[in-house]
Amino acid sequence: MGFQQGLSGLSAASKNLEVIGNNVANSNTYGEKSSRAEFADMYAAAMTGSAANNTQAGIGVQVATVSQQFNQGNITPTGNPLDLAINGNGFFQTQDPSNQIQYTRNGQFKVSNTGNIVNDQGNKLLGYPADASGAIVQGAAQPLQLPTGGIDPQQTTKSTMEFNLDARAAVTTPTSGPTIDFTNQKTYNNATSVTMFDAKGQDVAVSYYFQKTGTDTFDVYATANGTTVNGAPGAPSPVASLQFSSDGSSLISPTGPITIDIPASTNAEGAATLPISGIALDVSGATEFGSNFGVTNMTQDGYTAGQLTGVSVDNSGKLIAQYSNGQTKAAGQLELANFRNPQGLTPLGGNGWKQTAASGGPTVGVAGDGNLGVLNSGSLEESNVDLTAELVSMITAQRDYQANAQTIKTMDQAMQTLVNLR
Repeated sequence: MGFQQGLSGLSAASKNLEVIGNNVANSNTYGEKSSRAEFADMYAAAMTGSAANNTQAGIGVQVATVSQQFNQGNITPTGNPLDLAINGNGFFQTQDPSNQIQYTRNGQFKVSNTGNIVNDQGNKLLGYPADASGAIVQGAAQPLQLPTGGIDPQQTTKSTMEFNLDARAAVTTPTSGPTIDFTNQKTYNNATSVTMFDAKGQDVAVSYYFQKTGTDTFDVYATANGTTVNGAPGAPSPVASLQFSSDGSSLISPTGPITIDIPASTNAEGAATLPISGIALDVSGATEFGSNFGVTNMTQDGYTAGQLTGVSVDNSGKLIAQYSNGQTKAAGQLELANFRNPQGLTPLGGNGWKQTAASGGPTVGVAGDGNLGVLNSGSLEESNVDLTAELVSMITAQRDYQANAQTIKTMDQAMQTLVNLR
């Protein structure tokens, strides 16, 4: 008689309970992947197909492997911009303190005191850096680091203005004196303004005045912080003359952008602003219909200096730095990795895995490329453990353990009966 079968069954059932217990314990661990114990029977010799082996009893069971299940977990919004979830295939790549690469699905990241993006284990998130202009520099992945400095100001170089001038308006050209008086609204029809920026990032209030000079024609005058843009003080000249088509739907002249040179001026705080030369003003969207004056779009490309106020991550993994002046700039991009056989990865604890010969080498890229998933910023991937299924499996494993214990008990009773024979 042998106790091998029962003992092996007890061992396998115990291992199964360990796996189930670990799944249950990590049912609330973000990025956790459940495991299952997979079993194989055991025989004392290989099966040969002979008649003798047809009566051979097995000698028990063994745990062939503990297999990880990498199916997708639910994605839960958190509102934290550095919480990241991969929707699809792939792993985040992190570098531990010994410079070894670990792979994880847990996207709970934060900024360290050195500006690196790290997880709870202190491992640095890897990706591509960005240059000074915000362009991503792809190559070997390296620890991502947020910028500490602000963003330099940019002088205005172009502006776009879309508006409608009222075709019903009367001609407002003065019959005597200056061609326009900016303090006298009777000498022009409409006005609007936009803030532009000099090379230091100082704001310059530029005002445009529209004066009807005849049928389908308007002159445009401008001031910068109250200083005449074109012409002399008291004798301004138009910066442009607009000629509309007879139906008012388009401009006949000018046919391209208007070039404006803003002179030096004094702002509302009394500081001197720098001249801004060569601004390309695009008014090609202007119309002259029989309806009230209205500006529908006013843009310019300048801005003042700004300080870093926050960071976000888009679906492709780009880190977008946000500045106090309303500007944004890419600060880097995450690199994801995938494996032909993810089940071959070795778990390290702390939500990390390492590459092995069984997993093969990683295939890297950015989120959304190839078979890599996309990123959800402000969200986390929950554990894929099905708690209900695990509790049912726990009951089954418990019954298996009891049944194998009963096998050993029965073997013991049979042997006791044999020993007691006289």
